[in-house]
Amino acid sequence: MPALLSPRAYESLLAWYFVSVWGSGFLATKLGLQHAAPFTFLSLRFAFGLLCLIPLLLIVRPRWPANRSEAGHLLVAGLLMHAVHLGGSHYTQYLGISAGITAVLLSVQPLLTAVIAGRWMGERISARQWAGIAIGLAGVTLIVWHKIDVREATAGALLAVTISLAGVTAGTLYQRRWCPTVDLRAAALLQFAGTLVILAPLAWLVEGATVRWSWALAGAIVFLVIGASFLAVNALHTLMRRGQATRVTSLIYLTPIFAVALELAFFGVVPTAISLAGIAVTCCGVAMVSWQGKKSRETAA
Repeated sequence: MPALLSPRAYESLLAWYFVSVWGSGFLATKLGLQHAAPFTFLSLRFAFGLLCLIPLLLIVRPRWPANRSEAGHLLVAGLLMHAVHLGGSHYTQYLGISAGITAVLLSVQPLLTAVIAGRWMGERISARQWAGIAIGLAGVTLIVWHKIDVREATAGALLAVTISLAGVTAGTLYQRRWCPTVDLRAAALLQFAGTLVILAPLAWLVEGATVRWSWALAGAIVFLVIGASFLAVNALHTLMRRGQATRVTSLIYLTPIFAVALELAFFGVVPTAISLAGIAVTCCGVAMVSWQGKKSRETAA
């Protein structure tokens, strides 16, 4: 942790970074998918990630998994987070499901996390937090209400987004449970390599590995690898280690807000009154989930 930042300031910085990159990642993915099909695009993404990581890790020499069991847990978590989650979410967009439906369905993650963490991981979730989870989900629905078009929700797209939701929920909780102290840099190398081994053959067999090369594709890959796969995923796992899983995953609710801000800044799309109301409701819900009283903060410290 940087010496100049207090623990709470450091966690806030990580949280806002994660939210901003996760929110803008949807736009970068949409751009990349115009030039390569999902498995092909993801294979390029993780191949580039390995090219960046290998020289870096030769310099910093991180702590590698202590045994095969720890390495195996890392690979399982990585496949869930990267191959299953990203493969599902990318195919959802590729198959044309509306952004509104995608956002709402993926925003069920904090609810699933709360159920699993409360039932099987021993987390105590207060009534205020349960209410915040419900309010946050309602707020996200309002934010993207104008983009929801049920006519685009094909069976294949709904299956893809459901798989994506299951992957990201299981992956984050699995790594928190079974890999709590692993070096995240070494973890990234193993997880990227394992994911590429699975996705590259699928890209060739299912999609023909066809790529329309462009600077836009290169920019999307660089942003998603460095900004999202390296830094944002590490920020998420760091926050999961330092706090309650339910509180951390409630930040997912804030990502549509950032997407709305980007649309306004770059495309001049003014949010509707319902979207603005949804932003306020969402922020209220996240605050209810995340707020810790003085006693709770002292206990965590």
